[in-house]
Amino acid sequence: MFQATRRRLALWYTTVTAVLLLLFATGVYLYVRSTLIERVDDTLKHVVEVVERSLVIESVQASDIPYRINVEASFRDNAEAVEDDHIDLEWFSPTGELLWSTLWEPLDIPVHPSYTGETVYLVDTDHLLRQVTKRVQIGRHVLGYLRVSHPWFEVTKPIRQLIFDLTLGTAVMIMSTAAIGWLLSGIAIKPVRDSYQRLKQFTADASHELRNPIAMIQTNVQVALADPDWEPQLQRQQLMVIERLTQRLGRLVNDLLFLARADSGMLQPQWQPVPLDALLMEVIEEQQIIAAEKGVCLSLHFVETPSVAITEENSSEFPTEDAFTVQGDWDQLARLFTNLVSNALQYTSASTEMPSEASVQVELQQIERPNNVGARNTQSLLRVQVRDTGTGISESALPHIFDRFYRVDPARTHEAAAGSGLGLAIAQAIVENHHGHIQVESVLNQGTTFTVTLPASKPEILT
Repeated sequence: MFQATRRRLALWYTTVTAVLLLLFATGVYLYVRSTLIERVDDTLKHVVEVVERSLVIESVQASDIPYRINVEASFRDNAEAVEDDHIDLEWFSPTGELLWSTLWEPLDIPVHPSYTGETVYLVDTDHLLRQVTKRVQIGRHVLGYLRVSHPWFEVTKPIRQLIFDLTLGTAVMIMSTAAIGWLLSGIAIKPVRDSYQRLKQFTADASHELRNPIAMIQTNVQVALADPDWEPQLQRQQLMVIERLTQRLGRLVNDLLFLARADSGMLQPQWQPVPLDALLMEVIEEQQIIAAEKGVCLSLHFVETPSVAITEENSSEFPTEDAFTVQGDWDQLARLFTNLVSNALQYTSASTEMPSEASVQVELQQIERPNNVGARNTQSLLRVQVRDTGTGISESALPHIFDRFYRVDPARTHEAAAGSGLGLAIAQAIVENHHGHIQVESVLNQGTTFTVTLPASKPEILT
């Protein structure tokens, strides 16, 4: 499908360019041709004017025409002057009889007075001539006709070369345009192909995730309906299973709705000052029960910069007031760090040999970063690191962990403890919505560190 679209794009691009090039080449051809013809006509008219001024006119007493042209005296010098320019002169009597010519053979062409220039075709010699014919007269008395001819090859020779050059140039440009169009169409269609593949994969994964709980709910309902005489205790257990599946399905739908709203730009945070230290304390407190069940040490640390004054009153492990305040949405930020901490706990478990080594550490620190405006200006940032000693992530899986429905360990896909694979995608969407940055570092079988950086001051763009 995409190859056909790419071919159509390249074909349209090449066709449009070819039409424009042909129109341009045609315009250049017509312009150059008309220019050459005008130059030839101007040359012929100039020769007519020169010859007409050099005509020797004699008076005749005994005749109806009081004047006549002395042909020998008039054209002797002119023949030598026009020979180098490939121009031929012909002089005709008032009755159209050829009296003098520079041509080797007379032209069997009747005299047609035309001072605008005309092109004639010689059948015998298969040549073209450009001619200007001028009627020479004094008052009403016609003395004769002067015809000046110029060979047409003076026009056709450069025109043929121009046609060759334009044809060759146009062909090369069209072939180059076709190659460039194919390349550009591939570049243009690559994001569409990637988006289509992601949408296709997203649809398949979402269908799979939705199908499992729906099928399990349907199975449990069918079993319950098949035996209406079940004991109340068994019915209660069956309803509890359906409730858990319904909650799981609801969370999945909410996650999908959250990501869809984030993609469409409809997810607008409720901006307010959020004390990040207090928020992390609540998250840690909520996750302590899960950490205790798994035997994992869950801790929270605050690191202040030297710019923050430390006195005897605030020298404890708790930070000074407003030191870790950000502008953001409390609910979204709580969801962000809950996803990161719960994800760290999920892949960290205490071993029987060394149970004390299983830990998840959350660290909050205020840092300063040079601003783009100048080296002396700095921007305050809050950095939150969630570091665990779990199984880690392989190097090949790191570029994909923020993809939707992606799981590092496929074996956990169908486990009850496993999530839907949307937690990190939601975390990334929340961080980007707060004008921050999230990155991950991991070593297999040693642990993983997620680092979230948020601006400590209110962003300039808040809507």
